[in-house]
Amino acid sequence: MLGSCFIENIGKQLVDSKFNVDLNPFGVLYNPQSIAQAIRILIESRQFIAADIIQHKGLYHSFYHHSSFSDTDIDKCISKICTSTEESSANLRKADVLIITFGTAYVFRHKELDTVVGNCHKLPASEFDRYRLTVDSIVEDWKTLIDQLREINPLLQIIFTVSPIRHLKDGAHDNQLSKSTLLMAIDELCNYDSGCHYFPSYEIMIDELRDYRFYNEDMVHPSPLAIRYIWERFSETYISDEAHPVIEEWNKIYLALNHKPFNDQSDEYKHFLRQTLLKLKAFDEKYPYICCNEELSRLKTLL
Repeated sequence: MLGSCFIENIGKQLVDSKFNVDLNPFGVLYNPQSIAQAIRILIESRQFIAADIIQHKGLYHSFYHHSSFSDTDIDKCISKICTSTEESSANLRKADVLIITFGTAYVFRHKELDTVVGNCHKLPASEFDRYRLTVDSIVEDWKTLIDQLREINPLLQIIFTVSPIRHLKDGAHDNQLSKSTLLMAIDELCNYDSGCHYFPSYEIMIDELRDYRFYNEDMVHPSPLAIRYIWERFSETYISDEAHPVIEEWNKIYLALNHKPFNDQSDEYKHFLRQTLLKLKAFDEKYPYICCNEELSRLKTLL
């Protein structure tokens, strides 16, 4: 799963439901060109070196990565990037589904390097040109990329969606132009390749959830209620009927695992942990294809 912060919301729901997910291996990325660049890095299994890293105000950054990969130590920065790239490159080759969320059609191109960046890392605005991608440029870039993906993973299914988060810093009109550009491009890509699909998270938000109670206080980001509603629509669309009872069974254990006790040394809490461990072991035996090693280890440590 790659893309804007909205994909992190849906991705977290999948992770919490015990799906095997590789979520944003470059951190949050917003525009189609940066996301395409990231996927090509995974296809090529590219290794990052010191020449790929820039320094600004005491921190080392990659223009291809979110600031979560930045560090005060260049070696640690490169190590985090290379570890993530290596793991995700392998995952991309065996993944069943690639989920992409486009957030905006606007990009920042670094003038000196002549490259579109995934993150400006608060460098001076004078170092960048900002412009909106065209439908044709997105389609041309992604058609080539889809063909490259087919070479390494012929059966890969690709789900596109457009983030419902409004980029109002662009202005209301420019935000609509940006979203329209993304929607038109995705429509052409879905017509180009039968393995490409579109999930209408943007339309669900602006058409079905029009009330402002479905937004956070900033009136831009979806509220937890809206995210839950879109997740339900997503799961109804893409998750099989057979999987839903498994998810419900796991969610009961998940809630128990995340229970915060008043007294973590009490006998009652220890009994609660033992009961949860028994349920977790039974779930692990019943569904051996779902990895519960981390949860089992954590419970045993608490006991």
